[in-house]
Amino acid sequence: MKPQTSVDNPRSSCEKTLEFFDISKSFFGVKVLKEISFSLPHGSILGLVGENGAGKSTLMNILGGNLQPDSGSMKLIGADYQPRNPQQARSLGVAFVHQELNLFSNLSVAENIYLTGFPTRGGLIRQKQIHEDCCYLLERVGLNMSPKTKVESLSAGERQLVEIAKALSLKPKLLILDEPTTSLTEKEIEILFNLMSELKTEGVSIIYISHALKDVLKMCDHLVVLRDGKMVDQGECEQYTAERLISLMVGREMNQIFPERNHRPSEESVLEVCAVHAKGMVHEIDFSVARGEVLGIAGMMGSGRSELMRILAGLDPMDEGRILLDGHHLEHLSPRERVQQGLAFVTENRREEGLCMEASIQDNVSLVSAEKYTKNWTGWLDSEAMAERLQQIRTSVQLTESAKDDQKVKTLSGGNQQKIVLAKWVLNQPKVLLLDEPTRGIDVGAKYELYALINQLAEKGAGILIVSSEMEELIGICDRILVMNRGEIRDEIQCDAFNRERILKAALHEGHMIQTSKNRSAQ
Repeated sequence: MKPQTSVDNPRSSCEKTLEFFDISKSFFGVKVLKEISFSLPHGSILGLVGENGAGKSTLMNILGGNLQPDSGSMKLIGADYQPRNPQQARSLGVAFVHQELNLFSNLSVAENIYLTGFPTRGGLIRQKQIHEDCCYLLERVGLNMSPKTKVESLSAGERQLVEIAKALSLKPKLLILDEPTTSLTEKEIEILFNLMSELKTEGVSIIYISHALKDVLKMCDHLVVLRDGKMVDQGECEQYTAERLISLMVGREMNQIFPERNHRPSEESVLEVCAVHAKGMVHEIDFSVARGEVLGIAGMMGSGRSELMRILAGLDPMDEGRILLDGHHLEHLSPRERVQQGLAFVTENRREEGLCMEASIQDNVSLVSAEKYTKNWTGWLDSEAMAERLQQIRTSVQLTESAKDDQKVKTLSGGNQQKIVLAKWVLNQPKVLLLDEPTRGIDVGAKYELYALINQLAEKGAGILIVSSEMEELIGICDRILVMNRGEIRDEIQCDAFNRERILKAALHEGHMIQTSKNRSAQ
C-alpha cells in the first residue's frame, strides 16, 4: 500500500488539507506566535492577513519547514505533519513562493525550476523532458520565453512568475503564495488569478498572503487575521470589507490611509534633470524637483521608471544630459560622490541592494553616514554620539520597540526592514531622496508610517522623487505626477488634476512625449 494515498486523493480521507493546533513561537525571548489554531478546507483559498510583524511569515516558515514551533502541532491531509526542513515539506506536497525570491540570476530558467531535483534516467539528466515540462510550466504562468533564458535578463515580474512555475513543478497539494503580486503588471496579476482559480478546481489548496486587500477579498474563500502574533478573527470572505480588515489588522479604526500634507513645496528647485538620454532605457528626460516637493513617477513595468532612478543615482550610465543637485553637476560623479553631495536612493530590492541581511540594525543604519561620526583626525567612530542619534532615528521611522540594536536585520519583518533602509538615509540628512517602490510588500499600518516620514522629510526641505506601481499611493501622497511610457515622459499632472483614467491613458498611450512645465518654461 502506498504511504501517501491520502495526499494523492485528499478528499478521499479528509476534508481539511491543513490544520494548526495552538502553534507558538518565540525569538530572543519575544513571543511572536501565540497559540495559533485554524484549518484550511480542501480545494480552497485562504487569505492570511495582518500587519508586518503580525506573525504571518513566521507561521508560514513553520509550515514550510524553515522553522520549528516551540509548541503546538499540525496536520496535513489528516496525518501528523512535522517537517524538519523545507525538503521534507516539499516531499509531502507543500510548495512555498516566498516574498523574497530564491532564484540564481546566473542560471537559466529551467535550471532554477529544477534545481532541487532534475529528472534523470540511468544517472543522466533528461534534457528533453526538462525542456518540455518547463515550456508547459512557463506557458501556464503566462511566460513566452525559452527555458534556456538566463534569469538575470528577466524583469522583476518575470522572475516572480518563474518562482511560481518552480513551485508548480513540485505538483503541490498545498501552495503558499507570499505577496506574489508585488512585482507583477495588471496583465500578469490577471494571469496569476486565473491560475489560482484553475488550481483550486484541481483540488490544490492555497494560502494567499497579501497587503492588497481588494485582491484578498476578490480571490479568497476564507480569511484569517493575525495581529501581534495572535489570531484575532477568522471567517468566510463575504463577511469582510477592506475597512473591517484594516481595523482588525491594526487594532484601531483607520479613517485615513494617507496622512495630511500641511506644507507646500518651495518655488526653488533642488534637483534638475535636463535632456537625460540612455540608449534603450530613457529618452530626453526633462524635469525638476522643488525643495519640499513629493514628485511621483507613474508608468507600467518596463516604462523606464526604475532605470531612470538608477541613472540619477549613478548606478547605470547615461549617454547624454545633465543632472544638477543644488546647482552642482552630478553626471560625472560616482554613486558615492553623489551621496556625499546629498543624494539618497532607496532601491526596489531592499534584500539584495538595500540591506546587509546578516548585519545588525545599528550596523545597517550607520552604513552611509558612519564617517560623519568619526573623532577628529583619528578616524575613530564616536560610538556614543552614533548611539544617541540612532535612538532618535529609530523614533522618527517608528521602528518596533522590540527590535534590539544588535539584532540581525534578517530577523525583522518586511515593514521594519524597509524602515531600516529609510533610517540609513535619513541619518545622512539627504537633500533629495529617490524612492523606488518604497512600500512594496508592507502592510497598511507600516505604509502610513512611511508616508508620514516622507511628509516630515519634505517639510524639512528635502525633495522626494518616488516611483510606485500603486496609483492610489501616488495620488495620495504626491504634489505632482509624471507618467512614463517607453522611456519617455508622456504626461505631467498637478495634484488638483489627479485622475486615474488620465494616468492610465498616458501610461498606455503610444503617442509622443509631452512637454513638462520645466522644458516649456525653458523655451
